[in-house]
Amino acid sequence: MVHVLRHGEVHNPDKILYGRLPGFRLSELGVQMAKAAAQGLADREIVHVVASPLERAQQTAEPIAAQFGLPVGVDERLIESANWFEGKKVSPGDGSFRDPRNWWVLRDPVTPSWGEAYRAIAERMFAALHAARVAAEGREAVLVSHQLPIWTLRRHIERKRLWHDPRKRQCGLASLTSFHFEGAKVVGIGYSEPAAHLIAMSPTARTAKGA
Repeated sequence: MVHVLRHGEVHNPDKILYGRLPGFRLSELGVQMAKAAAQGLADREIVHVVASPLERAQQTAEPIAAQFGLPVGVDERLIESANWFEGKKVSPGDGSFRDPRNWWVLRDPVTPSWGEAYRAIAERMFAALHAARVAAEGREAVLVSHQLPIWTLRRHIERKRLWHDPRKRQCGLASLTSFHFEGAKVVGIGYSEPAAHLIAMSPTARTAKGA
């Protein structure tokens, strides 16, 4: 089994879409979310922990790795998706998507035109998933990534169209999307929120300020 974990809440006082920008670390609540995720995996047979190179993902992986006496590996394929709006203040309802200056960027929601192609995200995440399955050798692995890559991976495996309504993603902060394997085939997908009690305390849990 391979568990794909979304990182915890990020300290983002300026409320920008931080994407791949460096320097964005977990908030104090996000650190607690990472610990809750580790506790949620305490009874599992984890032998392999790998994270996106971004600080927030590495931080989220640390308590899990420490719990099992493992190092935190880095896999660039787990990184957040590239986005044209990175570094900008963008959120639903703020008028950004109605601004004519942004219409060219928003012209194609299927690819999408404003960032990394969904197909490219799916392919790199799928490769990372199988690399972790092989590394765990019949036991369990944890990958720490970001909301859009995780959700795109899930839709890819479920054979659903990759473009979607971001408001309908099932991928909360510090949530686990668990892929069950028989050999090299995914035979089931589970979802859990070990930090649900903390998500309820987060004012940014339902926003799209990066993921």
